[in-house]
Amino acid sequence: MPKIDVCLSPELIHLFDIKEKVVVIIDILRATSTICSILNNGAKEVIPVPDLEKAKKYLRKGYIVGAERGGKTIDGFSYGNSPFDYPSEVVKDKSIVLTTSNGTKALHLSKDADQILIGSFLNLNEIVNKIKTINKDCLLFCAGWKGHFSLEDSCCAGALVHYLSEHFELCSDSGIVTKDLYLQYKNDLMVMIKKSAHFKRLNHFGVNKDFDLCITQNLFNQVPFWNGSSIMLG
Repeated sequence: MPKIDVCLSPELIHLFDIKEKVVVIIDILRATSTICSILNNGAKEVIPVPDLEKAKKYLRKGYIVGAERGGKTIDGFSYGNSPFDYPSEVVKDKSIVLTTSNGTKALHLSKDADQILIGSFLNLNEIVNKIKTINKDCLLFCAGWKGHFSLEDSCCAGALVHYLSEHFELCSDSGIVTKDLYLQYKNDLMVMIKKSAHFKRLNHFGVNKDFDLCITQNLFNQVPFWNGSSIMLG
C-alpha cells in the first residue's frame, strides 16, 4: 500500500524526500484555487514564476501577468491572485503568468518530485481520483503563509487524507491532525475560513466573494499538473 503524508509548511519541506513521490500543492487562499480557475476558464497554461523580476520580464513581452504579495496586487500589474481576475474572456487560449506570496514558491520547492499536482477544494474529488489512479507515495504540501502553518491549507490536506485513507497508509501525526481538522469543519468550511489568520489579512481588501469560491467543493472536474515549465490541465 502506498503512503501519504502532509507537509504543513514550506519551512518543513527539507524533512521530506520527495523524489519518486506525487506532490500535491495546496494554497487555498488563493494560488491553487486561482490556478484551477484560470485553467478551467480556458487558459492554455499557467506559468508560475518565483519572483517579481521574472514576472516583469514576461510583462514586458506582452503576457498577461498576475503578481501578488501580502494579499495585494503589485503596483504595475493589472492582475493579482484572485480567481475573479481571470474570467474566460481574459484568459481563453492564452498563457497566463503568475507569481504569488506562497503557492508558486511551494511549487518551485517541489521540482524534484515525480509528479506535481495542483489541489484545492474546487477539484477535491478529482484530486482524490487522480492520486488513487497514480497509486504512488504522495505528499500533500501546504503552502502556508510566509513559512507558517495555515488553517485552510491544512484543512484541505485533511480532506484528501480522509478520502484516501482506505487506499493509502498514513505515516505521520500531521496527517492525523489535518484529517481531524477537516472532519470538524467539513459541513461548514466558512466557519473554518473565518477563524483563519489569512481570512483576517485578506478581509481588509474586500475579497469576500473569493472566500465563498475557494471553499466550494468539486466545482471543477480536472486536475492541473506541472509539466516542468508550466501548469496545464490533465
